[in-house]
Amino acid sequence: MSGHHDVILEVRNLVKHFPGPAGGFLARSAGVVRAVDGVSFAIRRGQTLGLVGESGCGKTTVGRCVLQLERPTSGQVVFEGQELTSMTEAALRPMRRRMQLIFQDPYSSLNPRMTVGQILVEPLKVHGIVADRQEGRRRVMELLSHVQLLPALARRYPHELSGGQRQRVGIARALALEPSVIVCDEPVSALDVSIQAQIINVLEELQEQFDLTYLFVAHDLAVVRHISHQVAVMYLGKIVELTDRQRLYEEPLHPYTQALLAAVPVPDPEVEASRKRIILSGEVPSPLHPPAGCVFHPRCPLAINECQQVVPALREVSPGHLVACIRV
Repeated sequence: MSGHHDVILEVRNLVKHFPGPAGGFLARSAGVVRAVDGVSFAIRRGQTLGLVGESGCGKTTVGRCVLQLERPTSGQVVFEGQELTSMTEAALRPMRRRMQLIFQDPYSSLNPRMTVGQILVEPLKVHGIVADRQEGRRRVMELLSHVQLLPALARRYPHELSGGQRQRVGIARALALEPSVIVCDEPVSALDVSIQAQIINVLEELQEQFDLTYLFVAHDLAVVRHISHQVAVMYLGKIVELTDRQRLYEEPLHPYTQALLAAVPVPDPEVEASRKRIILSGEVPSPLHPPAGCVFHPRCPLAINECQQVVPALREVSPGHLVACIRV
């Protein structure tokens, strides 16, 4: 049996390009959208990697490529020692049970014509996990209690639930197949701030209880801060900084991370006072025409001429702290 802290999921140089908007008879030159452009990270069993960035940076695509819902253009996804990208759909089927997804908007991902009980029992039936209705019912009750919902909710329909309750059902459904990895795609961004904390707490307790591993995708550093062991910051298809949560907040090294953090109030006044204030100018460029050199250079206060030519490697500047910036 492998140890508790072995790497369970490793992504190596992941690339996902989508065809650009069709350009009539010039379609060949329409180019590609470089949604994910060479992303690498590893997550240890029982831990959470927070993947953070503004919308359109490619973080959701990374999550979908990990689950093979999108087939990567190139690169590898190694899950429990097996490389997924070269597997056929048939070979992937048994793997899919062990990798689940929690969506941003539980309303659109829950069938409105099914009761909560039916929604939770469906994956169990599909995978032949429950023998009969009685066992199905028992399992539904168990799942509801795991996410702190009352048994009576099994008879309700999604539209009769609050946003927070629906998201708990989404979590329970992901949990039904006893996965080892769950990709959480912005699971709290559609919820009230007061409810966000409750959902994060549920996810943390379940992680503890079932030794779950999370890839937690979010645009909000404040949310990721509570749940992640490590944080990867993405910008325009690339990871620009990767380190443990503590160091990311106490000594962010990439100017983009510093800018993101400047927008997040910190409870610690000393850290707040010592923090570099970086305000970004300009917009996120299009992944259809990413800037040459470092993709961040057009908005970066530290940029020098060299930044327009050199693509910075994600390198280890101190043990466990990786940054892609030639100025650091």
